[in-house]
Amino acid sequence: MALWSSAFVATRAGLAGVSPLAFLTARFALAAVVLVALATLLRTDWAALSGIWPHLAVSGVLINALYLSGAYIALDHIDAATMALIGALHPLMTAALARFMLGERLRPLQKLGFALGIGGVVLVVGPRADAPGDLLGPLAGFLGVCSLAFGTVHYRKYCRRAPLRIANTIQLSTAAATCAALTLAAEDVVWTWSVPTLASLLYLALAVSLGAPVLLMLMLRHGEAGKVASNFYLTPGITAAMGWAFLDEALRPMALVGLAATSLGVWLAYRGGRDRER
Repeated sequence: MALWSSAFVATRAGLAGVSPLAFLTARFALAAVVLVALATLLRTDWAALSGIWPHLAVSGVLINALYLSGAYIALDHIDAATMALIGALHPLMTAALARFMLGERLRPLQKLGFALGIGGVVLVVGPRADAPGDLLGPLAGFLGVCSLAFGTVHYRKYCRRAPLRIANTIQLSTAAATCAALTLAAEDVVWTWSVPTLASLLYLALAVSLGAPVLLMLMLRHGEAGKVASNFYLTPGITAAMGWAFLDEALRPMALVGLAATSLGVWLAYRGGRDRER
């Protein structure tokens, strides 16, 4: 979750003077080029994707392109705290979808973990959340989180046995193509180069886009979709801590209480899942 959380800090620096969808397109394209070059050097056997690559493409569009497009557009209209509150719906959405699409059931201990996760997120970001002001920001953020939940369950159902490097190559390539299409269709591109923009782009493309999805896919291979999604409750607290460390933002005592609650919630969600697997 540290990689996911650090992306918020890097994005704040990178989006200054850059339009969000163009920035996402560049981020995904750079990561995809690196993976395609690596696959070529290693003489990757693409036959391993037989019958799976359409599902990988769908999950790549949902998890990467549409989720982050919605989040970046939202952040042009609402603050990060409000977006984090919307993002806190992801574990609940994923658990609900997994119930109907995968037949996963939540034990009482897991339900308690989800409740603590929501409570912790509210404690961390609630006091700093402003009124949205218009509907575009909240709606874009909500649709992005819906996309992430659908993508998480779709990957768990159809793609969890796919080779990780190949899977990530397909997902990032389709995400880049989707973001490019969205940029051409809906955005007046603005791009002013600066050192923070370049550093942010390199970090998000090479560390976050290449590393974080692989970790998520590894977790989905070995855990239930709803239980894995509960980890995202940790993101607001970790982001608050990183903001304090790197951006000199205030870290209120209530935020520490919220982080403790989210940590306990994630532990309960995992504990409940392990109890069921025994």
